[in-house]
Amino acid sequence: MKQKVSIDISVRSFLTAIAVIFGLMVLSYVLTFVIPSGEYARTVNEAGNTIIDTAVGFRYVEGGLPFWKWILSPLLVLAANGSGTLIALIAFLLVIGGAFTCLDKSGILNYMLEGITHRYGTRRYTLMTVVTLLFMSLGALVGSFEEVVPMVPIVVALSVSLGWDALTGVAMSLLAVGCGFASGVLNPFTVGLAQRLAELPMFSGVWLRALSFCLIFPLLLLFIRRHAKKIEKPLAETGAALPFQRDAKLGRGLLAFAVIMGCGIAIILCSTFISALQDFTMIAVALMFLIAGITAPLLTGMRVGEFLRHFGKGAAAIFPAVLMILMASSIRYTLEEAKILDTILHGAVGFADGLPKWAVILFIYLIVLGMNFFIGSGSAKAFMLIPLIVPLAQIFGISAQLCVVAFAFGDGFSNVLYPTNAALLIALGLADINYAKWFRWTIRFQIANLILTSAILLFGLAVGY
Repeated sequence: MKQKVSIDISVRSFLTAIAVIFGLMVLSYVLTFVIPSGEYARTVNEAGNTIIDTAVGFRYVEGGLPFWKWILSPLLVLAANGSGTLIALIAFLLVIGGAFTCLDKSGILNYMLEGITHRYGTRRYTLMTVVTLLFMSLGALVGSFEEVVPMVPIVVALSVSLGWDALTGVAMSLLAVGCGFASGVLNPFTVGLAQRLAELPMFSGVWLRALSFCLIFPLLLLFIRRHAKKIEKPLAETGAALPFQRDAKLGRGLLAFAVIMGCGIAIILCSTFISALQDFTMIAVALMFLIAGITAPLLTGMRVGEFLRHFGKGAAAIFPAVLMILMASSIRYTLEEAKILDTILHGAVGFADGLPKWAVILFIYLIVLGMNFFIGSGSAKAFMLIPLIVPLAQIFGISAQLCVVAFAFGDGFSNVLYPTNAALLIALGLADINYAKWFRWTIRFQIANLILTSAILLFGLAVGY
């Protein structure tokens, strides 16, 4: 059995994503003529972070955005505030593209897939449960999301080799890690930061978030299994019954790959307890993948010249993803430069004043969901929203702890739905799934999950969480 593992961005998926993002870019520019410009006053807290100063509040200002700035916004965003994370993500993907291609051309990835299929093919649904739980745990316990992108095409290839399809593979990996990220059990980038800003003990109140994880996981697994059951191929067609031919060189390369990537995962796990590592997890994963991508293929006998050629081709193949990232990031840039993002937020917060208590916590959830469309970074949203929504909640007698849970829910789940999320677009491109197909398929799960998580918030409010 020869299972193709590809890091190439599908042309069809790329064009679909570009069309969707460009439409959103146009819409964001139109909004600059409709919504008045305004801004919240900001201050620097004791930790040196810039947050909204609720004591001074909001005011209307002169704004707008010249047409030339909007046209060039995908490039200008590289020089905007906070562009360091964007540049790091681009470099991360180029490294992943090069290393992944070398691993593929050496035969290591296909050898790994054949071994897994041969060993677990007859227990494929047990394997599905374990893989889904693993990825969801990475999101919930260490706040991984973008870091799992290089694993998506591997899980997709594994899914196909087990008789399922690409949708199943992306759901087992990216959708699972997104759900874990949103449950926020010990997520340092959303819950941890939001609790510090809300002056709560870090990772306190974990029981409700753990309960959320335990309820969301079976819902997700049921969604994936129902789809897999509909499209599964018989075991005889998966290659599980074929003999597995061991190869000493490929075995050495695979062992080196597993050990090195295991070190990367260990670093990610340690970041939960060592805060100094939290800003470097993406760099650590990229470095480990680069080392694995160099060491493992060379151990199989690949020559240096061949390695460099494949690495260059792999980096070039991932380059269309850079354009998607820049265009998606330009939407936030447009709204911030035109000074209308704060106006949108101010209007949303003001609307909550006329709502009953039970509706306020759901509306806070909705506010974060809405802002996540424009601002993908959970940390950036925490600095922007927590100083506003926590005092708003407390006015209605809603605890800051429950407000943090609503923030985590609103920040995480839509990461695997919104076309403005770069990691989602890249993963779909690598899996050869166009965005429209993904949206139609996952929207059913998203609606069910929205109902479930809203019920969890209302439960938390009822029990005084």
